[in-house]
Amino acid sequence: MKHHSMLALACGLLLLSGCSSGYGDKKPAADAGAAAPAAVASAAAQMSPTEGNTAKGTVTFTEMKDGTVVVVAELEGLTPGEHAMHVHEKGDCSAADASSAGPHFNPTGSPHGQMGSGAHHGGDMPNIVADQHGVSTVKVLVPGATLEAGPSSITGRAVVVHRDPDDYSTQPAGNAGPRIACGVIE
Repeated sequence: MKHHSMLALACGLLLLSGCSSGYGDKKPAADAGAAAPAAVASAAAQMSPTEGNTAKGTVTFTEMKDGTVVVVAELEGLTPGEHAMHVHEKGDCSAADASSAGPHFNPTGSPHGQMGSGAHHGGDMPNIVADQHGVSTVKVLVPGATLEAGPSSITGRAVVVHRDPDDYSTQPAGNAGPRIACGVIE
């Protein structure tokens, strides 16, 4: 019995471990028997394309009672394949290329890296994957972030989608290429 409980816990953690998982048009069915952890705060960013791009959609952020921030991105107008998505320092998407959003959110002064694999920016997230229709629906966890006031708060900052995938090593931004969509977390 203990083995089955540990296996179920491990599977659950893998599903929510920060690895993006595209569902495309098929979303997983809700488990009617499972109680969801209580949310304490939520915010959303309406993603608009930068000049010359078509990426748009919604990214929602839900802070759970246990402090975990769950991010759900529903995007379209992407080129098929991987794209970087990060929280950036400033909540300003007014520049045509979204450069007004500033660098990655980095409250600890850490080097850029991969979430869950050592040092990384507070705004670093896993790459997202767009299907052959340019659609990406992903759910990831962002440990260490909060929607509540404080130095780790991402509320009022921008979320940015990049043209290329993050390589998780090139400083300071993972060689992710131009910013193709931007939205302020409100």
